[in-house]
Amino acid sequence: MTTNIIHEKQDLTFLKWSHIRSSSGTAGSFLKSESKLAGVKTYYKLSNYDSEKGIVGHECINEIIVDRLLTILGVEHLSYELVHADIEVEGKKYTTYLCASHNFKKSGESKVAIDDYFRVNGEKGESHYKFCVRQGWKEYVDIMIALDYIILNRDRHGANLEVLRNSRAHTLRIAPLFDHGLSLLYSCITDEDAASFDIMADKPCNNFIGGHSCYENLQLIKDSEYRFPNNLKETDKEIIFSGLEGILSQTFIDKIWAMIFERYKMYENLRNN
Repeated sequence: MTTNIIHEKQDLTFLKWSHIRSSSGTAGSFLKSESKLAGVKTYYKLSNYDSEKGIVGHECINEIIVDRLLTILGVEHLSYELVHADIEVEGKKYTTYLCASHNFKKSGESKVAIDDYFRVNGEKGESHYKFCVRQGWKEYVDIMIALDYIILNRDRHGANLEVLRNSRAHTLRIAPLFDHGLSLLYSCITDEDAASFDIMADKPCNNFIGGHSCYENLQLIKDSEYRFPNNLKETDKEIIFSGLEGILSQTFIDKIWAMIFERYKMYENLRNN
C-alpha cells in the first residue's frame, strides 16, 4: 500500500471498532478495526477517541507524515493510507480521517511482540538493546532510536516492535517499523497549543529499548556505523505535507516541519561531532 490520501469521503459505517487503551497514559482510547474484501485484509485505526467529545486527536495524520519521512530517508516501514470516511462508533456517526494499512506478514509467518520474545530468549542481566544486537538487529534498532528522537515518539513499547517467525522455513525477522501516531505534536489540540509547543523538548517516552528519554537514548548509538540511507532536505517539506492542507492547519504544518527538521539537524550534528 502506498502513502495515499483519499479525500473523497468513503462509507465505512459497517466497520466494527474495538478499544485499545493508550499505553502512554493519554486520555481516551485508540480504536481499531479490520475488513476483508476480495481476499484482501485491511486494518484500520482511528485517532484518539473520547466517548463524549468524539474523535479529538490527529494521530492518524502523524502516521502519514512519518510514513513519508521514512520513505524519504530510505527506511523500511509499514505504509498507510489516510482515508476520509464516515464511521459509526457506539451508535454515533462521525466524519473523520483514519488510517488504513495491509498486513506486513508473509505467508506462513506468525508474529510475537518483542517483549514476549525477550522474556523467552533474553539472557540474565542482558539489556533490551544488547539483546537486539545479539539477534542481528543492530542496524534496525539504531535507525529506530534515531527516528524516535527526530519525531519524539512517546510510545515505542514492547508490542510496537514485532518479531516474525516462519517455523517451517526456519526464518526469523523483525517487522518493518510501524505505529508512530503518538509522536510529533500529538498532545496539541489547538493552534495555540501547537504554537507554544517546544519542538526541542525531551518528553517522557514509553520505550522498550533504552530509557524514557529519546535524547538520552541517542547515547546508545553514538558510535554506530549505521545511518539513514538518504538525507532530509528543506525542500522535502512539500513532499511530506502534500495533500494535508485543509486537514492540518498551517500552524500545525509549519510547527511539525520545524520540529522534524531541527531535530534531524541536531541528530546529524551529534553524529558528526
